Amino acid sequence: MKKFITKRFLQMVLVWVLVSIISFSVIFFAPGDPLYMYMTPEATGRKLTEEELQAMRESLGLDGTAIEQYTSWATKMVQGNWGISLTTKEPVLNEILKKLPATIGLMGASLILSLIVAIPLGLIAGTHKNSWIDNIISAITYVGVSMPAFWLGIMLIIVFSMQLKWLPSSGMRTIGVVSNWDVIKHGILPAIVLSLNNMAVFVRYIRSNTITQMEEEYVQTALSKGIGKRGIMYGHVLKNCMLPVITTVGSRFGTLVTGSFIVESVFAWPGLGTLGMSSINNRDYPMVMGITMFSCTILLLGNFLADLLYGIADPRIKIGKE
Repeated sequence: MKKFITKRFLQMVLVWVLVSIISFSVIFFAPGDPLYMYMTPEATGRKLTEEELQAMRESLGLDGTAIEQYTSWATKMVQGNWGISLTTKEPVLNEILKKLPATIGLMGASLILSLIVAIPLGLIAGTHKNSWIDNIISAITYVGVSMPAFWLGIMLIIVFSMQLKWLPSSGMRTIGVVSNWDVIKHGILPAIVLSLNNMAVFVRYIRSNTITQMEEEYVQTALSKGIGKRGIMYGHVLKNCMLPVITTVGSRFGTLVTGSFIVESVFAWPGLGTLGMSSINNRDYPMVMGITMFSCTILLLGNFLADLLYGIADPRIKIGKE
């Protein structure tokens, strides 16, 4: 176990460094000046002089070569100093932590919803291979994989908010209302949009593995012993079918954060997605880099957790041994 954790940690560090280099290079060579907002009289009340702009560049670490800037930025980030937002003038890490609970709540709800729906649908489709019900479920998964999140979000707002008036269309809370139910109502539509793609992917994995497991000898032996089909499905087959899903869930942690960019913007949900989109529009490069690396870290930790759970779920897999 110790050898496995050390190996995976070193791999995570290597991937983190590579992602940081690529992300920093994209930002560094992107057109435009990060201090653009300070160059207009409308932004500061007066036009800053070149000396003032140069002093600001030095204070923000924007002077020097690309290697010098990257080294300075990476060193500070590892030490917990993620820089100062060019928009809010607040520390980047503090801004991310403020928005994190809203995104975690939305992520968690969408992930739980997708699993609750995907597990029974995948099992049903796998046990009724090539039947009409399998074809219907497969068609639903194709729609879930291919449907654009922003279009679905807009359609749900039109139907359930504007036409039926069942659910709110935007935000996280109703002004003047403080209740958990109000937050839940605001989160239903964005959670559905976020969960659809994951649900479709999970259903396809579970269906494929159910078909494979149903052909194994242990299933035929259990049937010959008189064990009910339901008992076999939920006692043996489901556990084996969930192994690839565990890995997929871990690998999609980062995707849930980045995928929430569009969904949170459509529903004006005050999380990391909305913060990220506003930072991109305002050329707030420290905030963009902070959110990028935060998403990368979540993805790496999700994959690491998935590897651990994979070994726990299947005792035949010995963690740390080739």
